[in-house]
Amino acid sequence: MKLATLKNGAPDGRLVVVSRDLSRAVDAAAIAPTLRAALDHWERCEGDLRALAQRLEEGTAPGAFPFDPAQAMAPLPRTGQFVDASAFLNHGTIMERAYNLTVKKQEGVPILIQRQSDDFRGPCDDYPMLNEEEQGDFEGEFAVIVGDLPMGSSPAAAERAIRLVTLFNDMSMRRHLFAELQLGFGFIKAKPATVFAPVAVTPDELGDAWVDGRIALDLRIHRNGDWFGNPNGREMDWSFGEILAHLAHNRDLRSGAILGSGTVSNRDAATVGSACLAERRALEVIATGAATTPPLRFGDRLRFEVLDAAGRSLFGAIDHAIVPAATPSADSA
Repeated sequence: MKLATLKNGAPDGRLVVVSRDLSRAVDAAAIAPTLRAALDHWERCEGDLRALAQRLEEGTAPGAFPFDPAQAMAPLPRTGQFVDASAFLNHGTIMERAYNLTVKKQEGVPILIQRQSDDFRGPCDDYPMLNEEEQGDFEGEFAVIVGDLPMGSSPAAAERAIRLVTLFNDMSMRRHLFAELQLGFGFIKAKPATVFAPVAVTPDELGDAWVDGRIALDLRIHRNGDWFGNPNGREMDWSFGEILAHLAHNRDLRSGAILGSGTVSNRDAATVGSACLAERRALEVIATGAATTPPLRFGDRLRFEVLDAAGRSLFGAIDHAIVPAATPSADSA
């Protein structure tokens, strides 16, 4: 089952069911007005949503219409909690080697950070950047959205609580990142709003590519139409279930909580490319002593997409441009 949220002028948009080939959609308001409402009442809503999805596939869903990703918001435009992991340790290893970094790690403990969750961006909306000196970067990541998960849940129970899977571009402003890391708390200026794919899917939509709580599919990234990388999600050092169990060690997780995978990174990065500029630049430093790939520039267009086993776009594409942020007016300054 594939779900999306379309723009309707309200902060949480309106919930629609989307066909597997992403060509058609149908309003789900009779079941749940928003994805947040569906997640809060998943046991009641899931069956009806799946039945509507089946009718959409069969061509019998009344009121079906063409699906336009440009009208999509993030599947969850805002939520109660967003936690991002750094679950591909290869990415950190490359950064540490390139810049002689010393990072404190605890064996077997996933690296996590609390993130902003009140303003996610849609997949095709222009992305505003203050200026090019911010040293903008993208980071291709997978994410899961969970239902209620009780404190002390096992990794297996945590994996069963995963309701939806999706894709996002975790934008970074590298100018601020190391300075904020040294403060020892978290990111503010370094991590502005996150951009999500148009569609979130139930794990069964991944078929055999949902392996041990990991997404064994390539994340295809292009910058200005040029191939940048296609790392695969299978090399996560912790499964989503393991990370969720760590999060729920001594607290309940509520429906709608989002967990990111961290930058997708493979050990053969020289062949498959990278999911962010920082990693490619670090590889250039290792290889030649200097980084040559430039940070994001105004007018850059970024595209992120994952294809399923049948060659169809699984989540739809994030396809957006980097633009100058609007200057506040004198009245609002």
